[in-house]
Parts: sequence; structure tokens; C-alpha cells
Amino acid sequence: MHQIEGRITFNPNQCGGRPCIRGMRIRATDVLDLLASGLSFEQILDEMPDLEREDIIATIQFATRRIDHAVIAA
Repeated sequence: MHQIEGRITFNPNQCGGRPCIRGMRIRATDVLDLLASGLSFEQILDEMPDLEREDIIATIQFATRRIDHAVIAA
């Protein structure tokens, strides 16, 4: 399993504190939007040469963990 820690970073002084990739000004949502638009990993890496394949995987895992939580019915 790929590590999210160290790949997804938070800095309140950068990108409004939104999750970014390894301290760069590439937001996790930017990567997710590109994937949602149908770009392949290879196309994203061509568009953003500072990214690594593991960054994309970590972004997907991060998003999955953020939405996978228990819902308690009232």
C-alpha cells in the first residue's frame, strides 16, 4: 500500500490550507479533477512533470479516506 503521509500536505499559508501534493502548489483536488476529466495517470504526469505516480495514488487514497466514514442516523 502506498503512503499518504508525506505526499498529502497541509499548510495554512498555501492554497488556503487545502491539501496539496508534497508541499507544492498542486492541490489534491486538481489531481482528482484531472482524473475525473478522463485523463490517464500518464497524461497527468505529462501535464504536471513535478508529480509522481505515487502522488496520484496517494491523492485517490486520501479522498477515499475522507469520504469513508460512518454515518449515524438520527
